[in-house]
Amino acid sequence: MAVMKMKTVNICALRNNRKRILEALQHMGVMEIKSIGDCAMEHIETAPQRAVFERSENEAKQALEILDEYAPKKGGLLSSLNGKREVSSEDMDDIVRHRDALMVLCRNIRQNKENIINAKSKIQKINTELEALEPWLECDISMGTEGTLKTDIRFGTLPSTVTEEQINKALKKLAAVYKIIAQDKNTKYLMVISVKRDTKQTEAVMRTLGFAKPAVLIRDIPSSYKNKLLEEKDRVEKAIEEYKKKIQTHSVRRNEIEAAADYYSIRAEKYRVLGGLAHSDRAFFVSGYVPERYAQGLCDYMTDRLGAACEITGCDSAPVELSNSEFASAFEPVLESYGLPKKHELDPSGIMGAFYVFLFGLMLSDAAYGLIISVVCFFALKKFKGMDRSMRSSLRMFMYCGLSTLFWGVMFGGYFGDAVTVIAKTFFNKDIEIPALWFVPLRDPMRLLMYSMLFGLIHLFTGLGIKGYMLIKQGDTKGFVFDVAAWFILLTGLLLMLMQSSIYASLAGAALELGAVGAMLARLLAAAGAIIILFYAGRNSGNFGKRLAKGAYSLYDITGWLSDLLSYSRLLALGLATGVIAQVINSMGVMAGNGIFGAIVFAVVFVVGHIFNLAINLLGAYVHTNRLQYVEFFGKFYEGGGKVCDPFRENTDYIRIREE
Repeated sequence: MAVMKMKTVNICALRNNRKRILEALQHMGVMEIKSIGDCAMEHIETAPQRAVFERSENEAKQALEILDEYAPKKGGLLSSLNGKREVSSEDMDDIVRHRDALMVLCRNIRQNKENIINAKSKIQKINTELEALEPWLECDISMGTEGTLKTDIRFGTLPSTVTEEQINKALKKLAAVYKIIAQDKNTKYLMVISVKRDTKQTEAVMRTLGFAKPAVLIRDIPSSYKNKLLEEKDRVEKAIEEYKKKIQTHSVRRNEIEAAADYYSIRAEKYRVLGGLAHSDRAFFVSGYVPERYAQGLCDYMTDRLGAACEITGCDSAPVELSNSEFASAFEPVLESYGLPKKHELDPSGIMGAFYVFLFGLMLSDAAYGLIISVVCFFALKKFKGMDRSMRSSLRMFMYCGLSTLFWGVMFGGYFGDAVTVIAKTFFNKDIEIPALWFVPLRDPMRLLMYSMLFGLIHLFTGLGIKGYMLIKQGDTKGFVFDVAAWFILLTGLLLMLMQSSIYASLAGAALELGAVGAMLARLLAAAGAIIILFYAGRNSGNFGKRLAKGAYSLYDITGWLSDLLSYSRLLALGLATGVIAQVINSMGVMAGNGIFGAIVFAVVFVVGHIFNLAINLLGAYVHTNRLQYVEFFGKFYEGGGKVCDPFRENTDYIRIREE
């Protein structure tokens, strides 16, 4: 469990060898390229080439999104755990040779998608016309008819509030008639026929009533026009199906398109780095951070195989990369979520992982749940070898947590709650109970509370101890004595005093008997620790008054310790919640009796209920275990804030190039 030591590697080579060196660095993936900054050497403008590669990458990804929409990949429930598909370098070379043809294919897929979008837009327009045409279907003449030799015909609408009496009154003195073709809640649809000499007056009086042109203007009989629209809609829908089939036929080349997308992503990244390098007429220079264990090998390869000049130097502000055992590395994502350690800070992954597993299992504490979690995670880890690092780490973490849950379930006698006892009593009329190896928390919750506080105290003291270790390692003896040892002395004294009190006796059942000498020693320890903190916590202040004020403020942090310690009562709360909910589920399951119907009901309630209980308490254990690490544990020693190492590598989304 450590932060890798980093070195700065400087490489200088001939300009005509630049392509091979950059490709080698990208393939190795161990160097984070460092910005050169102001330099007398020139920089190459690579933005146009990079934009071309990024555009091609986006085109390929858009084509893949379209394929996912119309020809989704077939896979099982756990197929997403497969990770990136592995391809050989020969296959990748073949993709590179045919990249132009693949981009034509991608554009063809995108064009078919655009055709579908346009066709759907046309269908929407047709549907709008059909909806507007619906009220006019009873009209048996063409709506394009303007009249006869002596008459004019107008089609239009009136508000439904206009009565026929009002229409008749308006047209009373005019040579005009009307016919209401249809009517709905808001509108009347009508045809008005007038003698030509009265047409203008007819239009004028009708406008006063709210007469307006129809929403749909056609020059055909409405029913005939509807049939034409339906025929056009059917033709467009068939065209959409043809476009879809064309897209689906290209799905057989999905793997090639994925590889092409990753190829252009790699190229774009290379040109991004290339644009930041310093060049002269004949040479170029690249510098970056490399883990110490890789630095010499990298330099040897660059000098022996690629003819570059290379040097290794120290570095002060390097990014952070962790190096841990298989167990500790499973908890690196948890640490990264909080923040990586700084250069001279301890990597707490291993210690945190041990406490994480211990506390997680204590919160969930059901042997059956733990067995399910650990077996499922173990199976996934063995079956899906290609899953990405973060998913693999998460599954390993939950596998360890599942084993801890199994352990605590056996210690507390929890197997799907009290399922064994309930099933034996209900369906076999026997009294069977698997005894707890330690005790049953539901029968003795105060005992679990006391142990939860004890485990919390160990967790907190470990954090404070790590702080002391870091101070000693940095040579800060005063800091160790005044900021760590003093707190150990104070807290030990206070704990001994508490354990002699009636409060502790009411919780634990009995007070600690130390005698007069022990009681005096406890008070002396507490007083000594408090005095040291009061006078020396603010030792860097020159003014004695400020020093005391800072000391008093530091001493006030004793309330924070109390708050942190009480936080571990969640171990009791979540542990009891899992058991209580499990017992309620089992009790609900046997409410239908012990017959065949009762067995069926029990099976359904048992499966659904315990899946729910496992899911909700698994989430609760995960969240609260994280909180105990981030707030209570890390708060005692850990600062974080280290910069994540981001090496120049082949960052791909779909494939992993196999090492030959």
